[in-house]
Amino acid sequence: MATWVPYRPGLTPAAPPPEPTFAPPPPPRPRPEPRPIARPRRRLPRALFVVLGLLLLALGAAALALSGTGYAYRDFAPTVSPAPLPPSSGTPEKRMTKLRNEQRKLQTTLQKKIPPGTYVVIDQTHNRITLKKGEEITHEAVCSAGSGLVLRESATGGRKWIFDTPRGAFKVLKRDENPVWKKPDWAFVEEGKPIPRRDSERFEYGMLGEYALQFGNGYMMHGTLYERLLGRSVTHGCIRIGRDDLRVVWHDCPIGTRIFIY
Repeated sequence: MATWVPYRPGLTPAAPPPEPTFAPPPPPRPRPEPRPIARPRRRLPRALFVVLGLLLLALGAAALALSGTGYAYRDFAPTVSPAPLPPSSGTPEKRMTKLRNEQRKLQTTLQKKIPPGTYVVIDQTHNRITLKKGEEITHEAVCSAGSGLVLRESATGGRKWIFDTPRGAFKVLKRDENPVWKKPDWAFVEEGKPIPRRDSERFEYGMLGEYALQFGNGYMMHGTLYERLLGRSVTHGCIRIGRDDLRVVWHDCPIGTRIFIY
């Protein structure tokens, strides 16, 4: 609004102030259009797909059965004629009588194979020793057989020893009380010691227990200082037996007693 100054002589009236200017307000921003709400799609249940798959398989099988596989099947003609059956030896009663007679013959043959007196049976797989008299078991105990390990004299070659217990039929050839072990070469190789030249350096006392029963090629049944290892295959080929069981074996097995190891 303009203001006026009263006029006075000698004074020049002042110019009126300029009208104030106002900037127009900015136009309103356009509002974004609302996005349409996406509705979740309906999924078909899995069971429907399974049913459709089975239906297609059934239709395919039916079509294959109607159309055929394309193969021509023929009867198989064997090139080798089967072996003729043995002729019948009569009525079932006669055949049964014949089988019983054969059984008696086999039992008689087996009875003749059983050694007279006491004999020893050693199962080295399960480390068991059994004393038998005829078909009767007189004593049974745990033992230890060969480990099956291989020892070489050197990494580059030389001699080789395999610590297995032999299998087969043997006899008690020698009996020793308070035996002394004469250590072979492999014992020093195993310990990493030089092989002695004098035999006096090979003898070791007490290692074989109270008794030893030799059955050939350096193998024997003997005692052990390590009874806690009985039942395991840890020996160098001999049969180790506990003290009390070894006393029974010593008492019942004279020279000539048969030994069967399997």
